[in-house]
Amino acid sequence: MDGVDNSAPSRGSDGAALPDDKTPGQTIDGSELAGPDLARAALQAAREQSAAKRKTMGKPGKTGKLRTRRRRGWAGAGPDDRDPQPLGRLAARIAQEHGWTDHLSGGQVFAKWGSLVGEEIAEHTKPLQLKDGELTVQAQSTAWATQLRLLQRQILKRISDGVGRDVVKRIKVQGPAAPSWRYGPRHISGRGPRDTYG
Repeated sequence: MDGVDNSAPSRGSDGAALPDDKTPGQTIDGSELAGPDLARAALQAAREQSAAKRKTMGKPGKTGKLRTRRRRGWAGAGPDDRDPQPLGRLAARIAQEHGWTDHLSGGQVFAKWGSLVGEEIAEHTKPLQLKDGELTVQAQSTAWATQLRLLQRQILKRISDGVGRDVVKRIKVQGPAAPSWRYGPRHISGRGPRDTYG
């Protein structure tokens, strides 16, 4: 560009060639380079570093792994990892790599409760908690709680077919939450509330 031959070895201010162990910007006698001499020295140092990197490319590094050069050009006619992927497939792969599949399957039990157990049962029941394979379900009435206990095997089979095996291993059925009859600071122990809610 400026008519200067940048490929020639750089020379110091006194005209002597710079040795390889000197940093750019210094001559043999320690004086500073300036202007075009400094630019030539910096260019030469960059070329040497680049050549050293090219020599180590493809050889095992500090970690013992081979460094490979990235291939440029077309991937070919077949599928490739760089091709666009469906978002669902990528999300499933990320969940599997991070160990989130159990949590996601547990979340599907709550999200798909109506389709897993049927609309009629879902209208009268509500899943509360899934912990260590035990699903806690609250029924709307004691009659529905009894019905759920009788249908427990069928419900477990439907859930395992819908979201996967071993997500739900047991079902714990709770009846309706009874209101408290205690009002005020004092109370007398009695028989408590009866089953008048279903």
